[in-house]
Amino acid sequence: MWIIGRVLIGVVVLLLLEYYFTRKLNRVFKTLYPSYPRKKKYVIIYSFLILLNLYPVILIFNAIYAAITKQSVSFPQNIFADYLLLYPFWVLIILILQISVLFFFIDLLKLIVYPIYKKHKHNLYRLQVKIFLALTLFFIIYIPGRIIYDYNNVEIRTADYKKKNLPKELEGIKIAFISDIQADRYTDEKRLLRYVDKINESKPDLVLIAGDVITSTPDYIETAAKYIGKIESKYGTYSCVGDHDNWAYRQDYVRSLSEVKKSLNDFKVEMPDNEVRFIEINASRIGISFVTNTYVSEISETTLQNLASSNKAEFKIFLTHQPQEFLISSAVKNNYDLFLAGHTHGGQITLVFPFIQLTPTLVETRYIKGDFYFNDMLAIVCGGLGMSLAPVRYNSTPEIVLIKLKSK
Repeated sequence: MWIIGRVLIGVVVLLLLEYYFTRKLNRVFKTLYPSYPRKKKYVIIYSFLILLNLYPVILIFNAIYAAITKQSVSFPQNIFADYLLLYPFWVLIILILQISVLFFFIDLLKLIVYPIYKKHKHNLYRLQVKIFLALTLFFIIYIPGRIIYDYNNVEIRTADYKKKNLPKELEGIKIAFISDIQADRYTDEKRLLRYVDKINESKPDLVLIAGDVITSTPDYIETAAKYIGKIESKYGTYSCVGDHDNWAYRQDYVRSLSEVKKSLNDFKVEMPDNEVRFIEINASRIGISFVTNTYVSEISETTLQNLASSNKAEFKIFLTHQPQEFLISSAVKNNYDLFLAGHTHGGQITLVFPFIQLTPTLVETRYIKGDFYFNDMLAIVCGGLGMSLAPVRYNSTPEIVLIKLKSK
């Protein structure tokens, strides 16, 4: 029932955005191009609306059919469906979201300074329409360009962590921290290889993954494991459990996670589940608590305390998938040095907006991407590589975080 509720909310929001945007578009024609043929104007507007709504309409019909026949929701998975339906929908929905957010801000300013606006209404109205047209034309070019850039590039971000009395053996250790690889038909072998090559270029001593090695279906488990297995590091590669690692078989979480773990193990990559692992470096060691807290399995306070008690090491890491407030609080309370999480995709779709990182991910957490200090503990949220829900990233370039341990 909650799925139907969310779909209905999504449809209502989409319709409101379409109404707001097309109303502004209609004003452009009326104000700046009053002699433009009425029929041609409506051809442009209706073509835009058809292109925007065709994908969600097909998806809703498929969902209804799947519910009646008790099958999984399916959508044509081929290059024609992608470029004729899927990508146009996401580019256009980002366009109307981006313009609506910026213009709603302008409309709000207009209300605040309404007495001034009223005095110069005619000139300011025309200016407002021109700004809308200029923004629309700019983002028609910028959005597809930025999506292509974010698909094809990877950034390496460095984070130095300085610790008092850091053992000499741990001085200069490099940890490559990655997340949300999410192998699927969009994050294909070419994209995975580019990401792995970037990791290997940094020559890490240890590689940690914040879960989500696949997106869905069992088809990409082997692919994900194979490319993660190509990562080179002195002390190995480890991953915690992510949300999507449970969803290879949507109705069978146990089988999904079991197959993901087995494939990773075949390539000498471990995925501990609420366990502690120690990395021995001469007389010192790094203790990593692999904390499983996902939409499928929530961790208890008792398990958190047991993991903390078991982690007796000179340098302590708390590795989990979601950057939840209560997990960060637990890590601070139990004197971890590093808290590492992913899940957010760095916002994945982040709108251009002054002063804040405006993304739907803010509904879930304020820790979208970056480094956050809590007393002596450094929390790092990695933007990762993959995508979910939308097969695009916008203003969210994939990243690898290279953590260097240094003595304070």
